[in-house]
This record gives sequence, structure tokens and C-alpha cells, in this order.
Amino acid sequence: MSNGKKQNTSSKTSYCEVFALNRNSILRPDTVRSRNTTAILDAAELEFAEHGFKGTTIASIAKRAKLPPANIHYYFGSKEILYQTCVERIFDIWKGAAEAFDEIDDPVVAFSLYITRKLDISRERPSGSKIWANEIIQGAPTMHAFLAKDLYEWTNSRTALFRKWQSEGRLKPVNPNTILYMIWATTQHYADFYHQIRVLNDGKELDEAQWEEIKSDVCSIILAGVGAKSDFSAKQVQVDQTAK
Repeated sequence: MSNGKKQNTSSKTSYCEVFALNRNSILRPDTVRSRNTTAILDAAELEFAEHGFKGTTIASIAKRAKLPPANIHYYFGSKEILYQTCVERIFDIWKGAAEAFDEIDDPVVAFSLYITRKLDISRERPSGSKIWANEIIQGAPTMHAFLAKDLYEWTNSRTALFRKWQSEGRLKPVNPNTILYMIWATTQHYADFYHQIRVLNDGKELDEAQWEEIKSDVCSIILAGVGAKSDFSAKQVQVDQTAK
């Protein structure tokens, strides 16, 4: 379980320190630490999503991860730190989906990539989204400081880009926050309310064709709603206005 050196899991060890240590190990999947921390996080994500923070125990996580409970204490120190790490992990995954906004200066392409990636995450990792939703519904008792800093700063960086596109005529002059809220609500619906979707789909799982249709429809509706224009179409609008 260890190499003889005990990891510091005292109250002086911060969540950030533990998360940074385990995140680095996850980026090296060939290590024992990486395999164990990934197994623990995957199991914890499912347990917290199904039973909530209070209803989840270290023992239940260990059982699902097929590891001794001592391993969880060794790698994470406490249930609280493990829970915070699960919330941080889904946020990191969502941020990764938004990298298109940093890489592509075209609202049509960037929004399309972001929306489709978010829908893929809802399909592949619904438990992470459910943990996030439950935390927010309860008033973010554990993660308020994280939301007030990390999420706030990230959101401001995105809305600044949207305002730039609006000033260039490539988006409608609507509240940038509303754009993000609409995308989050729609894409995460397919994780948080998937049981309802399955019931309305005659009790069947959505198949590949249905997921592709959802991606196409959601992109079309949101792109039309925000008036997204590619570089070419935006320049064409400016030419037309000048001609008038």
C-alpha cells in the first residue's frame, strides 16, 4: 500500500495540496498511485452521486473501488477532501471542454465544439455532473469558496470573450452569462435528468444516432439564439451594411 513513507494526512494538509499531488499522479497512468487514486475517485463519484455526501462512507467507496479503506485515508486523508476532489475533477473536465474558446476565434466553431464536448461528458460521466448539481442545490456548503474564486474567474474570462465577439458583430448583444447558463442547463440536463429522458425514450437508452441528433439540434438552437456568425459571415454582414 505504501513504500514505507507515510503520507501526511493531518489537519494541516490542505485539500489543494492533496488534490495537486493526486492530480499529478493521475497524469502518469502507469503508476500504482495513479491506478489507485483513479479507482478511488471513480468509485467515490458514483457513491456521492447516488447517496450524497452524508449518505456515503469511506467503507462504501472502498468496497466499490475494491481497495482497503486504509488506501483512501492514505491517498486523500478524509471523506471531505475526497468529495472536494471529485467536484474539482468534474470542473477541470468541463474546463477542458471549453478550451475551444482559447484555440479558435470563431464563435460558430467554438460554441459547437464546446456544446458537443459538454454533451459527451454528460453521456460519459453523468455522476460528476450530479455531484455538482447536488452541491449547488444545497447552497454549496462545501465548495462555496471554490465557486466564488475559481468558477467566478473562469466565467469572467469566457464572458469577456463573448463581449469581444459581440463588439465585432459575431454574436447578438445578449447577456454573456445567460449564454453560459443556457449551455450548462441544456448539456447537463442529459446527465442530471437522464432517468427522465430514458423513461420518455420508451425506457430505452439513447442510441448513437439519437445522441448525434441531440448534438446537432442543441448546437443549431443555441447558435441561432445567440446569433453566432463565423469570420466569413461576420465580414459579409459588415460589407452588406457598408453597401447600404
